[in-house]
Amino acid sequence: MARILIVEDSPAMRAYVRSTLEDCVLGLAGDVDIVEAMNGFDALRLLPRGAFDLVITDINMPDINGLELIRFVRQSDRYRRVGILIISTQAAERDIQRGLRLGADRFLPKPFTPEALRDAVVACLDGRPQLAEPDGSPPADREGGAEDGGAPPAARAPEPVTRTKQPGSGEEGGG
Repeated sequence: MARILIVEDSPAMRAYVRSTLEDCVLGLAGDVDIVEAMNGFDALRLLPRGAFDLVITDINMPDINGLELIRFVRQSDRYRRVGILIISTQAAERDIQRGLRLGADRFLPKPFTPEALRDAVVACLDGRPQLAEPDGSPPADREGGAEDGGAPPAARAPEPVTRTKQPGSGEEGGG
């Protein structure tokens, strides 16, 4: 079962991401457990309460933004192997590269299709070297290779999933 944390300040976007993921469980090869956080601060409160396989985060949020959340996750031994997908209206090349350099696995610009979200989530889950243990602790390090069992985050990060821009989308909650 995949456990996913959605971090998004827009209730409408959180509901859309949740329903999209629940509708395409087949593409996620089994059950999915989805937990929602309304901002980065809320996410930091929820992270220690269980093992997550993927964090889907917006960038622009009050209190702790998505980039600060990514930095925390990637610097923590406990959460280092958690997959990270950014979904944001901030889709300039420099924003995408900044998120990937900080350690995100994928960047999906808003607005996006349900298929693009599903594909990005599957790619993030499949691309992680090893998922977290059920108690939330990191998996045991493997012999040989980098400490996380793979290349550094920047080398592991793929190209953006899509580059669609639709002016005036008016998505509440920012990017």
